[in-house]
Amino acid sequence: MSTSLYNIRYLIGALMLAITAGCATSPASHNTLKALQNQYQAHIVDPQSDTLNTLTAEQLAMRLANADVVVVGEYHGHHASHLLQAQLQLALFQQQPQQILSMEQFETNQQDALNQYLAGSSGENEMIEDTGAWDNYRASYRPLVEFALSHQLPVIAANAPGDIVRCVGREGPHIVDDLTQAQRQTIAQQPFMDTPAYRQRFDDAIGASHGGDGDNDDDAMKQRLDNSYKAQLLRDNTMAERILQARRNYPGHQIVHVNGNFHSEQHQGTVALLHKRAPELDIAVISPVFWPEDEAMPELPEHRNKGDFLYFLQPLPDAYKNDDRRNRAMRERFSQAEQQSCN
Repeated sequence: MSTSLYNIRYLIGALMLAITAGCATSPASHNTLKALQNQYQAHIVDPQSDTLNTLTAEQLAMRLANADVVVVGEYHGHHASHLLQAQLQLALFQQQPQQILSMEQFETNQQDALNQYLAGSSGENEMIEDTGAWDNYRASYRPLVEFALSHQLPVIAANAPGDIVRCVGREGPHIVDDLTQAQRQTIAQQPFMDTPAYRQRFDDAIGASHGGDGDNDDDAMKQRLDNSYKAQLLRDNTMAERILQARRNYPGHQIVHVNGNFHSEQHQGTVALLHKRAPELDIAVISPVFWPEDEAMPELPEHRNKGDFLYFLQPLPDAYKNDDRRNRAMRERFSQAEQQSCN
């Protein structure tokens, strides 16, 4: 068995072991097992179809064989998203072995450390420390990177550096003018290219999180929201430019890009900015849609514009039931960010 296939089967086996542990002796073991399995299962559908027939990852890969860029949106930390990404990565590779993995989860200034790991010059813990990899790297993204490593495929650290993004969000886009030449090379040449529909979607999402208490009418609040949007654009533009750079560096390769769903849903964000820069590209977007298991499958019309293909998956558990604790946690997170220097 090849190392890459082993990695995928290991991931699937580990997930199945985790969800079956402790269920065999329970009186409701069958129902419990089914419910737990559903948490890791993604139902892939073609939103343009009149039926809700599901596709396997292999069937989806056959339809995407000629795409230049395949963008797989995810709900961060949702194992069904991450399992689908691993399955699709393998299935696409079997269709087109000239493949590149591009990731939001690594930043451009971490590329050298990532390359050292891929070249065998450092171990996994060293790579995680040197890149500041996400806390869920081992559980969620290790299979993707290990697949690329075992096949000697490039992995692109596509996201803008977090410290620069944070400072744009806090102080505004003008801070880009004060970056050193080396820092400027780590972000998009056109860092704030925009698309109008995306701004409206961003405002709707961010505005809702501020509770509608009238603060949005305040000039300071408007400025903060505008800075936050510019920080979002900085991420999207940098990812778009890094994907295009990878296309130039590796002609004929198919790029599999993984990012949070907001960056690609409705062909907006990173995808829209790719289209603006290179309208000739064939870009396929795969988007998740939450589907509670106690409800009927969602009606397709309201979701058709979210992606070229959709995958339905179970919602994650509520992070908070208590609004005060949720708001306190948000304030704590923003406070920690505010304490970090932008000098």
